[in-house]
Amino acid sequence: MARKRALGRSEGQATVELLAAIPLLVLAGSIALQLLLTGYAVILADGAAEAGALALAAGRPAKAAAEQSLPGWARERAEVTVRGGEVTVRLRPPAPVAAVAERLAVTSSGYARPAGP
Repeated sequence: MARKRALGRSEGQATVELLAAIPLLVLAGSIALQLLLTGYAVILADGAAEAGALALAAGRPAKAAAEQSLPGWARERAEVTVRGGEVTVRLRPPAPVAAVAERLAVTSSGYARPAGP
């Protein structure tokens, strides 16, 4: 009978250890998801900067082209600037806390020679 009590206690200990590990697993998953979202934001910013530069080279409005190349959620989080032949896109990735998104903002630039006569 003493053996059954000891076995029951060790099973309970494993359950408690699993419950203690769940917050750590959730934290690790959240960090991994945030890194993936930030990487996706880099890809979107690169594409938007390239679209803006191509539009600039073709004599079309670069800012509008860069913004239109972004999905709807990203347009609200993007800042597009055009200086000479440089199109720069700054994009804040989605994040649960605004301060985190601001710190993880990514920037990409595209260059083109403006179309001329």
